[in-house]
Amino acid sequence: MSEQGRNRAIDTEEWIRRRAEEIAAAGRSAPRQARDPVNTAMINNWTEAFSDADPRYAPGPDTVAPPGMIQAWTMAGLHGARATDDPLGHIIAALDEAGYTSIVATNSDQTYHRYLRVGERVSSATELTEVVGPKRTALGEGWFVTTKTRWTVEGEPVGEMRFRVLKFRPGSAGTDDVETGNHPDIIDARERSAGTMRPPVSKDTEFFWEGTKNAELRIQRFGTELRHPPGAMGREQPDAEPDWIRSTGKGTVYSYVVHHHPKVPGRATPFVVALVDLEEGVRMMGELIDVDPDTVHIGQQVEVVFLRVTDDLVLPAWRPRS
Repeated sequence: MSEQGRNRAIDTEEWIRRRAEEIAAAGRSAPRQARDPVNTAMINNWTEAFSDADPRYAPGPDTVAPPGMIQAWTMAGLHGARATDDPLGHIIAALDEAGYTSIVATNSDQTYHRYLRVGERVSSATELTEVVGPKRTALGEGWFVTTKTRWTVEGEPVGEMRFRVLKFRPGSAGTDDVETGNHPDIIDARERSAGTMRPPVSKDTEFFWEGTKNAELRIQRFGTELRHPPGAMGREQPDAEPDWIRSTGKGTVYSYVVHHHPKVPGRATPFVVALVDLEEGVRMMGELIDVDPDTVHIGQQVEVVFLRVTDDLVLPAWRPRS
């Protein structure tokens, strides 16, 4: 790098740090109330998707919501806009301006103080707690941004979340930083999948993504209990140590949606997203490819296929099974 370029980089880093300090100093955003109160319809959708039969979540006079739903209540929705005092929006805009235009979530830690009850309306407020960088990563040079969101009901704290993202400059990773090898059972989908959002990878899910890189569909196991999506502990055997099994990758369509609008990065519309009942007894979601959307049906037999969407990311998908 030339002396002029080095000085420009230093100036950019100093500007990002000053901007981060300004945003953090502004403190927590104003509480933003959920569009809807906690309700049984959304709880039913959640528990059906996760096959969670906990009787506390069943409709009744004492129904409570699964704790993991807490963020769902305060999401802005498909056409929602960030609040003008949202610190995450401000720091993202600053990093975009500095050339760090790509983003991927890296960590999300939630704490719950109590169950939410049907009829309660949740509010959320967020503050910026840390901006660290620049760091060299496999995705490129970037900055790690951490925020803390607090959820309340009529001023009573009911939960918190520490959320970290990496804002990185695309194309700045060295060739030694990423895995570029190909696997004979993985379809190269980089051209059709440009811009695909990256899934968050945590200590609990890294085994799954290591599996897809080797064309293996892995299911988390706690003792005799199989679980998907992966989690920190089993539902039926919470004291069991986690490991995994390799799925056959065969299953049937339990439910599906044909997506027409809005446009999604890395996808050409219309496309099909299917929730599949695997032979092992868990359900897993993914795109259903090589199919006419009009011919998809409940009970259709499918098999897993692996799509390389970037040099270091392989996603599982489905295709019809003959």
